[in-house]
Amino acid sequence: MNKQGFTLLIALILLTACGSSPEAEATLTATSITATAASWTETPTVTLISSPTYTSTPTITLTPTITPSPTVTATPTFAFPSVTVNKQAHCRYGPAVAYLHAADLAIGDIGTVRGRAFYSNWLFIKFDKINYFCWVAPSVVDVVGDISNINKITPDLQSIGSNQYGPPHNVSAVRNGDEVTISWDQMKMTTDKDRGYFIEAFVCQDTFLLWWTFSYPDQFTTSYSVKDEAGCAGPSFGQLYTVEKHGYSQPVNIPWPPP
Repeated sequence: MNKQGFTLLIALILLTACGSSPEAEATLTATSITATAASWTETPTVTLISSPTYTSTPTITLTPTITPSPTVTATPTFAFPSVTVNKQAHCRYGPAVAYLHAADLAIGDIGTVRGRAFYSNWLFIKFDKINYFCWVAPSVVDVVGDISNINKITPDLQSIGSNQYGPPHNVSAVRNGDEVTISWDQMKMTTDKDRGYFIEAFVCQDTFLLWWTFSYPDQFTTSYSVKDEAGCAGPSFGQLYTVEKHGYSQPVNIPWPPP
């Protein structure tokens, strides 16, 4: 109770003790009660606020996407057809007997086919006993495997070795009817290196343009005649080389006379 309430209460008691009238007592009582009520401390009303409801978020489990691994298909290894020499023979630097000798072959030598000639049926072989490639006639080897898928190639005569003498000089050609005669100057070579001359040409015979090769074994013969007719779809032509034991010279074009 505060000071004001306490004073009113004492006054009430004194009035009662002195015999105050009922009206006065009633007025004093009401005033006292009012003052007392004013002195009360208001008790706050507590309003309960409900706690929020939490909704749990579900955990998402990711399912991994599986990418299939590509299937690797093995590429088959190409097997070159094999050959076995069936008679003593020569291996040469080109696909005809006119080309320079490359190696001697013996019965039983083995190798693999690596190429075929464009204008003959000779085979380009890598023999096991030789560290380079050379050409053989198909009649001197037994072949195991299919050669139809083997590429056709032409010999690269400049890759064989160096030729210290150079190409022939003063090359000419004259026609006498269906015969063409080719001539040139002698190329003087030492005996140990001398391998003569080599001609490669395409000549017309029976309306067909034929691949033609010829060689002389030494330097002393300096002309060559070949049959060459009219009637082919294209012109005849040819080239002449000097040959020594290390290889071929650069070729000289033969000035071929038309029919």
